[in-house]
Amino acid sequence: MTITGQNIGYIRVSTTEQNTSRQIYGIEIHRTFIDKCSGKDTHRPELNTMLEFVRDGDCVYIHSMDRLARNLLDLKNIVLNLTQKGVKVIFVKENLSFDNDSKNPMSNLLLNIMGAFAEFERELIKERQKEGIIQAKKQGKYNGRKQSLSSEQIIKIKQLVSSRYKITEIAKQYQVSRSTIYNILGSDKKSLP
Repeated sequence: MTITGQNIGYIRVSTTEQNTSRQIYGIEIHRTFIDKCSGKDTHRPELNTMLEFVRDGDCVYIHSMDRLARNLLDLKNIVLNLTQKGVKVIFVKENLSFDNDSKNPMSNLLLNIMGAFAEFERELIKERQKEGIIQAKKQGKYNGRKQSLSSEQIIKIKQLVSSRYKITEIAKQYQVSRSTIYNILGSDKKSLP
């Protein structure tokens, strides 16, 4: 008797606004796990949930290697973790698949090469971005990231803090980090609730 597993999808997008539908389009997926965070982020809750969920015989579909891992070491560890459980891993864009049965040296080589290229590409993008920001600053065209809160919201936040509301509650209400609230408040942050 052959046990047939489920088709599992793992999707990661860098921002909440990005569309997830294109990543595993046209493949019958039984369950999908979606993280909306930067690739460099170590906190990927849906990835962790997916790693705990999958079972022997399952097949995990991922759009591309850079959607799964932060770097080459991370990629190799995740693929190894999955294949040791008897899970097949398929990278759609690269048209590569890995499972416990294929201890093929060519597959291992391709994983290393493609993973290294993905990591290299991310580093180049970061370097070009940094150079672009430096150039824009020299030309007076760069003002930093757009402010996430309006002037009215900043005034209201300061009022809430002076009324002794907790920073965590305020951050949650305005959907920003605590550090954003502290930055708004300036140097008096150590004495705050």
